[in-house]
Amino acid sequence: MCRVHGTECSFPDGRAKRTPQKRRASEVAPVLPSPSLRAPAASAQPLGVFPLVAASPQFSVPAQGQNDQDTPLSLEAEDDNPHILGPAVTGDNHVLADYLSNISGGQGIREIRPVEPGSSSSPVIFTKVQKRPFGLTWNSNPALHKLQIIEKLVEPWGSHLIDLNGVSLPSYLKRINPCLPLLDENSFRAQYANARHRISPALLACIYAHMLTYWQYDPLLSRERCPDVRFVWNLAIEASYSELHASAGISTIKAILLDVGGRPTTSMTGNGVRLASATALCHSLGLNRNPLPWDIPKAEKHLRMKIWWSILLHDRWSSLAYGTPPHIRRSQYDVPLPIPEYLTGSERDSDANAVFIELMHLTEVLDICLEHVYNIRTAADPPTKNLELELNKWVDSLTGNIRRIVIRGSNLETPGSSNLRLAYLATCLLLRRIDLDRERKSQDSNGEQMANRVMEARRTAEDIVFLVQELGEAQLGDFWLPVVAFTFSSTVTFLIRCALETEQAAGLSQSTSLRMANDFLNSLRSHQKDFGWDLADICLAQHSDVIDKLLKSGPPAVASDVASVELGHHFMPDMSFVDDMFPSIWDTLQSI
Repeated sequence: MCRVHGTECSFPDGRAKRTPQKRRASEVAPVLPSPSLRAPAASAQPLGVFPLVAASPQFSVPAQGQNDQDTPLSLEAEDDNPHILGPAVTGDNHVLADYLSNISGGQGIREIRPVEPGSSSSPVIFTKVQKRPFGLTWNSNPALHKLQIIEKLVEPWGSHLIDLNGVSLPSYLKRINPCLPLLDENSFRAQYANARHRISPALLACIYAHMLTYWQYDPLLSRERCPDVRFVWNLAIEASYSELHASAGISTIKAILLDVGGRPTTSMTGNGVRLASATALCHSLGLNRNPLPWDIPKAEKHLRMKIWWSILLHDRWSSLAYGTPPHIRRSQYDVPLPIPEYLTGSERDSDANAVFIELMHLTEVLDICLEHVYNIRTAADPPTKNLELELNKWVDSLTGNIRRIVIRGSNLETPGSSNLRLAYLATCLLLRRIDLDRERKSQDSNGEQMANRVMEARRTAEDIVFLVQELGEAQLGDFWLPVVAFTFSSTVTFLIRCALETEQAAGLSQSTSLRMANDFLNSLRSHQKDFGWDLADICLAQHSDVIDKLLKSGPPAVASDVASVELGHHFMPDMSFVDDMFPSIWDTLQSI
């Protein structure tokens, strides 16, 4: 605009005034390239802008006095974030692009154009928005202070937990990251070794806290005293909250995902709030858009997709566990599902990556089921899909080792395989419970059909019991989504329901379902005692006393009371039918 009006440009940072004609091209082009041009593969950024994760697997520390090379979208810049613009306003920005591109220091506009042949994707517009609130200086960094405390607590085992040298068995980069990829291993190793100041303090704090769960499974660390896990987690959560307030960016999303995926699970509300914040950040950064056709480096494309896959995974399985609708709708993103080409890693990670790929496909099936469960306007909507058919089509597409893991529960030595098997059984149990509800509401239902539905569902619950009973130390120390702990509670709740509705006539002490639930709790109790398995905590706290008292109880005084027993909730254990009998059973949850 200065050029159009023939006036001098003034800059708020106090730099000397220059006319647009005297400015060097290198001062303008890297910051605000013309949107009519394709985004270059890499562009120089002003001094002081440092990416937190390298754009390519190859990482190098810049020589003194040299500017760091940033990615075209500047995903990890310290001062600004790329903010995607909605379709309703992109047309206006096309018209104003020539003027906006000449304003240095303003709200820069960058257009990312598709380059794949035959791509139907339209250009995507990004603008630069400031990360930090006005008036907050960079030196004010509470997240860094929290990280320093955590690093003192885990000394001298910090590098061992992250697996800097590639020798630690249960380390984050070797065991967890292949099962749920959030970081580029080569880039992160180089940064941790050579430029740790460029890693987000909240991200690093959450990695340390995340790995304390696996401390006891390490041959070396198991002989050492483990830091207080809850204290470290509180510090890490405070660090992520501080960064969310002060300089929210893509590393903040990673930190939140590590927090939500951390164990043990203690706060459903807190996890839901942080997950919603991460989802909002993902939408702001345009991570819900397919980056494959864009003219940006391949490593940056893969980085964006990995973050989106992780947010989808946590959003949907948390929805199943917590009983709340997902934050993300299928119609609002077009990121493709993972394939091996997108998960560039070492050969040893290929099996874990294959498990992750199928877990994401199963998550898509789960989303179809969740759409049915949370569909409130049933009268106005078309008939629901055949949910069981969707699951069977996924199972039918499996081959080789993954098929044996899912169908038979064998070959569980593959990292992440036990979690995949349990996720499949949890989806099956959800479908069985949906079928039971449909059968109850059907006008054509009869006793035989209902009995068959109950037996099918109980058989699925039994498969979950058998899986947990057969877990060994290696599987217990493997990767698990923390929300699977609620699957155990849901399974026991359903078995109690079966006992009360179908097996109470002869007395609960003779109930097959109740005996199965008791065996299940005994297995969880054994895992908790022998290996400190935290995923057993919630189920044991909720159901131990209930099962013991039900096994000692006699037949009901009024048989008609049995028919009124209903567990309307699909996911969270609804124990309202025994609250009157044992009013204090939930008191144990106050300490979890």
